[in-house]
Amino acid sequence: MTRMTEHEALELLRSRDLLGVGARAHEVRERLVPGPLATFIIDRNINYTNVCVSGCRFCAFHCAPGAPEAYLLPLEVIHQKIQETIDLGGTAVMMQGGLHPGLDITYFEELFRSIKERFPVTIHSLSAPEVVHIAKVSRLTVRETLRRLKAAGLDSLPGGGAEILVDRVREEVAPRKATTEEWVAVMREAHLQGIPGTATMMFGSVETLEDRVEHLRVIRELQDATGGFRAFIPWTFQSGHTALEGSTDEATGVDYLMMLAVSRLYLDNIPHVQASWVTQGLKVGQVALRFGADDLGSTMIEENVVASTGVHTRANSADLVHAIRGAGFIPAQRRTDYSLVRTF
Repeated sequence: MTRMTEHEALELLRSRDLLGVGARAHEVRERLVPGPLATFIIDRNINYTNVCVSGCRFCAFHCAPGAPEAYLLPLEVIHQKIQETIDLGGTAVMMQGGLHPGLDITYFEELFRSIKERFPVTIHSLSAPEVVHIAKVSRLTVRETLRRLKAAGLDSLPGGGAEILVDRVREEVAPRKATTEEWVAVMREAHLQGIPGTATMMFGSVETLEDRVEHLRVIRELQDATGGFRAFIPWTFQSGHTALEGSTDEATGVDYLMMLAVSRLYLDNIPHVQASWVTQGLKVGQVALRFGADDLGSTMIEENVVASTGVHTRANSADLVHAIRGAGFIPAQRRTDYSLVRTF
C-alpha cells in the first residue's frame, strides 16, 4: 500500500472535508485495531514538582525555584497517591514534573525503586526533556541516564515535551527546552534499550499546518527506525493563564478531529491513536472514536497541568465505559502495554 505523503496530509488538513477524512481514518483504525473494543486505562498523573527552569510560554503550571508556591512532593505523599490509584483499579502511574535544578539521577532511582518495592504498578513516567535535564544535572549521557532509570524501575516513556517538533516553533514557545533533535535522540535511545513509549503533539499555539505535518513526519520516520511507539496522542493547546493567552486562535473541536484523523492516516506504523478528552471534553472524545481513535486514554484520577489553564474536565471509569458504549464499541480496561485487564 502506498504511504500518505506530507503533501497529501497537508492537503487533507486544508480540505476541511471533516466527514470524508474521518471516515477514511476510521477504516484504517478498523484495519490496524480490528474488533469491537475501545479501550481506556486507569492511572494517575503525579506531578512530583512544579519547579521548572524551562519557563515555557504555553505552560501555566510551572513556577521558578524558590517561589512561594513551589513544591516537591514528599515520598510518602507519592506513595499514598499510588495506593489510592491501585485501590481504584489502577495499573500505572505517570510521573512528570518540571525541570528541577536540584534533582539528579539518584533522586529518580530512589523514587522508582521505592515504588517498585511497594506496588505492582507500571511506571510510565518522565518526558524526553526531563531525561535530557536529568542527564545534564547528573553529568551523564542520555544513554547512561536511561540505563539507570530502567534498572531502577522505569517501564516506559510518555511522549510529553514534544509539543511541535519543529525548532522554529520550539524556539518561540519553549526556548529553554529540549530541541527536536534532543527529543528524538532520547526516544530513539529509549526504544533501543527496550523502553517503549508514546508520541504526542500539542497543536494550536503558534505553529502552521505545515509544521504539524513536519511533526508527523519526524514521528513516522523515528517509528520506522525503532518501532518503539505504542500510541500517538494529539491534543489542543489551552492558553488560559499562559504567556500566550489571547495571542493565538485556539484549535476548535473540528480542528482537533481533523488533526486526529489525518494523524491516523499518516502514521501507518503506530498501532494506537488516543483521543484527548481532557482538553476537548468527553463528548468530542466519544466522537473521536469514529475519527481514527481506538482508545480514550486515562481516567485521569489526578490532572494538574491542563487544569492550571482553567480547563477542568473529569471522568471516572464509569463515564468512559458509558462514552465508549454510546459510540458503539465494547469498553475494555487496558494496561500501559495495551494488554487487557477486563471488558465491560
